[in-house]
Amino acid sequence: MTFRAAWNMSQFEVITFDCYGTLIDWKTGIRNAFQEALDKTGSQRKLADDAVKFYAEEEARIESDNSGALYRQILSKTVLAVAQRIGWTLDESDSGFLADDLPSWKPFQDTNPALERLARQHSLGILSNVDNDLLAATLKHLRPQFNFLVTAQNVGSYKPSLGHFKEARKLVGDRSWLHVAASRFHDIDPAVKLGIKAAWINRMNQPVPPGDSSLKFWTFRDLSELADWLHC
Repeated sequence: MTFRAAWNMSQFEVITFDCYGTLIDWKTGIRNAFQEALDKTGSQRKLADDAVKFYAEEEARIESDNSGALYRQILSKTVLAVAQRIGWTLDESDSGFLADDLPSWKPFQDTNPALERLARQHSLGILSNVDNDLLAATLKHLRPQFNFLVTAQNVGSYKPSLGHFKEARKLVGDRSWLHVAASRFHDIDPAVKLGIKAAWINRMNQPVPPGDSSLKFWTFRDLSELADWLHC
């Protein structure tokens, strides 16, 4: 019997989500923003795909080194680091385009239908590595109301540091809790470390490394499959 089958009738009172990459199509947003900025600077090379390839690695490094910085600053520093790696000459004064573009990034097609189903039976929250104003702008694309929000600006650190989860635990209290995210590194692994039930949304169909302790969390292709499993 798989871990999913053993728990598929379990009901959670609270479900929290990572936002960008889980609810919002982060990769497409980043790629399009880089491509538009490259076009504006007259770059003749199509470097947006290379930018996406290096982005997550650089952002995680910069977040770790600048845990108290606002996310707008993280975005700018990451843009400059990625530009250097792809050989794109970019002035620091032009490095704010991701923060400017982020409020326009759209949800995945399955996001709103699944959230509406889940909201009928569960309290919903978001744990996000972002500033309050940027998340507020993104919420305009998400139809259900969220019961609480925890941001990097609130807790003064970035996942995978544990600040988001510890703050959320105060808000969840003794209610049963499931955390849902697309990033093993930022969300699933730290949640499991704290004993929080977790569901990995494996949108990229990533392989699970041999010997990985996959029985510690559930895996789903998308949010619709998660909602089906929870009978919502």
